[in-house]
Amino acid sequence: MLLFKGPRDQILAPLQSVCGIVEKRHTLPILSNVLMEMDGGRLTLLATDIEIQIRTGTASAGPEKAALTVGARKLQDILRSLPDTAEVSLNLDEKRLQVKAGKSRFNLQTLPAEDFPRMAAADGQTAKISLTQRQFKRLLALVQYAMAQQDIRYYLNGLLLVVNGSEMRVVATDGHRLAYASEEIGGNHQRLEVILPRKTVLELSRQLADNDDPLEITLAPTQARFHFGDIEFVTKLIDGKFPDYERVIPQSHGKVIQLGRDALLHSLLRAAILTNEKFRGVRLVLGPGSLKIISNNAEQEEAQEELEIDYDGEAIDVGFNVTYLLDVLNNVSAESMECRLADANSSALFVLPGNERFKYVVMPMRI
Repeated sequence: MLLFKGPRDQILAPLQSVCGIVEKRHTLPILSNVLMEMDGGRLTLLATDIEIQIRTGTASAGPEKAALTVGARKLQDILRSLPDTAEVSLNLDEKRLQVKAGKSRFNLQTLPAEDFPRMAAADGQTAKISLTQRQFKRLLALVQYAMAQQDIRYYLNGLLLVVNGSEMRVVATDGHRLAYASEEIGGNHQRLEVILPRKTVLELSRQLADNDDPLEITLAPTQARFHFGDIEFVTKLIDGKFPDYERVIPQSHGKVIQLGRDALLHSLLRAAILTNEKFRGVRLVLGPGSLKIISNNAEQEEAQEELEIDYDGEAIDVGFNVTYLLDVLNNVSAESMECRLADANSSALFVLPGNERFKYVVMPMRI
């Protein structure tokens, strides 16, 4: 039975949209597969890792009904290896999927479609939010680097999404630093807080387009559903209590300095070369008219950078993990940043000048 016939990219593009979540090695072999369903002139592709499910599709070769599962990565690798201009056909021949293109032939083993697990729709009250793909992609980019990785406090291995009135907030923290961003989305929504898993955030960041096409988000107590373009993206939520982020953000740090993002970034990159490989610490020494960035390592090597700044307050000498400072500078696009400090034992607050919608807090470290 002919499932698909057309240009390579017409089938490769939707396949790549669902393949990102497919685990290479899974305890359930069928989870390495993609579910293909032909019905009513449409070929639907669906992949899942039990926690996340992505569905998309393309035009099929006919109105018949058929369903199968086939190795997602193998099929993707075959299609990628074909010429860009190749005409591809997919045929279901008993229990094998035959891929043809020009004089190339591939026969792939299939597994029954009825064995493929699907995520059930969530119970409970739902909230619907509409914004552009660009808005949400930008929000994720501003905070996702601060998420924890494999922390025993599982609720930190993700991102807090808060909807309240006409505002959406996103917050991420690993206990050493915290990133916060907000966006006006219109409407008047009841306050709702959910925690999106780390893998969900990274995959959405990859898939969302940097344009004004619509994104529909449906939030339920245990599940979030994202609709954009031809893609339906469903994810389970992390069940846990996220830390009180508003308490972590300093309100009254009096020592304020304006810094060129580019100059600070390159000074930190150079200083990072001679940091201790394990602790990655740099000292920020603030004095009248200057900010010195100092690093050293176990071999008694030292780097010193100096930036001219507009500051005439008291001196301060505070240490930070240089990676945390580089992360924020690499993920904001502003020309300058504002750094607010209190003393050598307090966190630093980075904001964008004239913009209270982004905040980044870094805890100090002893050096």
